[in-house]
Amino acid sequence: MQPRDLSATSPYVPGRGIEEVARDLGLDPTDLIKLSSNENPHGSSPKAVEAVHQQADDGLHVYPKASHTDLTEKLAAKWGVADEQIWVSPGADGAIDYLSRAMLEPGQSVLVPDPGFSYYRMSTRHHHGEINEYELSKADGFEQTADLVLDSYDGERIIHITSPHNPTGSEWTREEIRTLLDEVDDETLVVVDEAYGEYSEEPSSIDLLSEFDNLAVLRTFSKAYGLAGLRIGYAAVPESWADAYARVNTPFAANEVACRAALAALDDDDHVEQSVDSAQWAREYMQENLDAPTFDSAANFVLADVGDASRVAEASQRAGVIIRDCSSFGLPGCVRISCGTREQTKTAVETLNEIVAEVTPT
Repeated sequence: MQPRDLSATSPYVPGRGIEEVARDLGLDPTDLIKLSSNENPHGSSPKAVEAVHQQADDGLHVYPKASHTDLTEKLAAKWGVADEQIWVSPGADGAIDYLSRAMLEPGQSVLVPDPGFSYYRMSTRHHHGEINEYELSKADGFEQTADLVLDSYDGERIIHITSPHNPTGSEWTREEIRTLLDEVDDETLVVVDEAYGEYSEEPSSIDLLSEFDNLAVLRTFSKAYGLAGLRIGYAAVPESWADAYARVNTPFAANEVACRAALAALDDDDHVEQSVDSAQWAREYMQENLDAPTFDSAANFVLADVGDASRVAEASQRAGVIIRDCSSFGLPGCVRISCGTREQTKTAVETLNEIVAEVTPT
């Protein structure tokens, strides 16, 4: 017996971890700087860490019903929406699956960005949907507009847009999102992925849920809150979808520890502020000091055009700085560098400048 044909589904390619790289290269893990996965260089919210320890002491033998309800209520209050509008999930990718289950019939099509987060495609394929793409142009600085999407739009059931976008860092304006929502069919769901939303100065599209019933917004605790290892996120959806969540949600998928950590992290404004301010500094430093063209970014990373991403990323890794080769995104000339601490960022820029000088033809 074999699984069904999955050949059309490309697997998600994560950034390499410190332990993995250290083992392969025979290096001491403490000598490596990992800037490949857009993780928070300041770690988790201290309040979240305290909540994790407390929950471990209190016991992990109870299903997370109360904590799930508490987190839902707190998120709803944060955004000024009804409790029924918050779909808590195991990471934002879990919310993508929930929306695919709720909205997609077999054979319906989904419009996704290219380049873009591979799980949009994976979730669509898993739910027997078809993929269409709209292309973000490197020549245009990966600008994202309603016209860009509408030029490729053909009545798809779901459209995925990302703001800020991974791996480019470009973002949508409120005006362009509103235009897109006005122009698509009533039965087309626009999913706005705001995984990096805390780093952006644009307002969240959650504010538009009172106006549009074909909108869903994704958020995560992985980035600014530093809880990537706990896999906790959520979708904000129209109030009219109240009964759909219970029908598509995996029972207790958001675990007790993750829910309690997220609850605590929501009260840790100082940690989020530090994370956002640090990322802004690091973005500006890289854009001003890297000896390679960079693209405007509103996220916690910078995309740089280094000519040969594979060579540069491999050389950087050997030199102790792990960055992301974006060939898997269809950008073989680009690397993505996550925002580190000031010391990490300065070291990364110095290392990359030496490498770019060596590998770039004169």
